[in-house]
Parts: sequence; structure tokens; C-alpha cells
Amino acid sequence: MKITLVRSLSLILVLFASYSHANDAGRTSPQAGARTYAQNYKDMVLAQCIATAYKDDRQASTDAGSSVTALRDWTNYDWDKHAYDEVVSPLVEKYLARDYHNPLAEAEIKGIQFSLLKCLDLYHSEELATVVKHVVINPMRTYRQDNQPSAEPR
Repeated sequence: MKITLVRSLSLILVLFASYSHANDAGRTSPQAGARTYAQNYKDMVLAQCIATAYKDDRQASTDAGSSVTALRDWTNYDWDKHAYDEVVSPLVEKYLARDYHNPLAEAEIKGIQFSLLKCLDLYHSEELATVVKHVVINPMRTYRQDNQPSAEPR
């Protein structure tokens, strides 16, 4: 089950990374610098939800948590309004506490939680969109737009 979980998480992250073109497959750096601050903030919350949902799977949780930390570097938000522990953590917990049932799936897999589905629902929620509107500064700008390399003197 652990291998299936890691594969599922990997697949989801690949789908969210589909922003890049097929010929960019050889890139060695994240594409977050080219995505908008609003998108990176949402991605950061999704990664936090995944890290929280799979806290018992050390590898998955560590990977998702590391992604949260990395995404902070490419996100521009109001730290005073943000209060991460007071805003995002309760929102993540609220969505992960949802009681999703699927009798057919539960007959096959005892104790299934649908945690990834809950995180995706959070990602696409109006609640998260509202948080983004309140805390992200210049939501349609990107890190690369705001941090272009300076021209080197000749």
C-alpha cells in the first residue's frame, strides 16, 4: 500500500507540473518561478495538505513538506495577514476531517480515507481562493518577473 501511495502522490505531482512542455523534461530546476504567486500559494497549501494527510508515511510527508518550504521562496504573500498556523493549518485539518464514503472502495480497501481527494477538494475550494485573494501580493505576477537577473557590466 505504501508503494501505491507514493506512486499516486508522484502521479498527482506530475499532473500539477504539466505546466511545462514535453521538451522541458530534462530540466533540473523547479518551474515554480514561472508560475504566478497565486498558483504557487495554492500549490504550497496542497503540498501542506499532502504532508499532513500522509504524516505516517515518512517519505511522502518529508517530500511534500520540503516542497512547501521550497514554494515559499517563489510565493509573495502578506506574512502579517497570512499567519500560516492560524489560517492554512485549520483549513487543511477541516478538509482532512471530512467523512468521504465509497462503499465499493471500502469493500476492497479497509479504512480508506480518500485523503488525496480531500486535499484536491481543498485546492479547488472557494475557501482557498478567498485566502489567496486576501494574502497573496500581486497574485498574477511571477517570481521571475519580479526577480530578473541584472545585466552584468561589460
